[in-house]
Amino acid sequence: MEVKCSTCKVNVIAESDWVKFSCPNCGEVVIIRCSQCKRLSNPYKCENCGFEGP
Repeated sequence: MEVKCSTCKVNVIAESDWVKFSCPNCGEVVIIRCSQCKRLSNPYKCENCGFEGP
């Protein structure tokens, strides 16, 4: 099973510090963030509404 970071597309299954949450704006898309993208505050973008967040 692959679960990929919404920003860098790395498979996060082997990581211990990744997060999964619904888009803060529309709530319809699941955003996945790997530990590195979280730490560096790399931006992500919702594929549904275009919301961008750190």
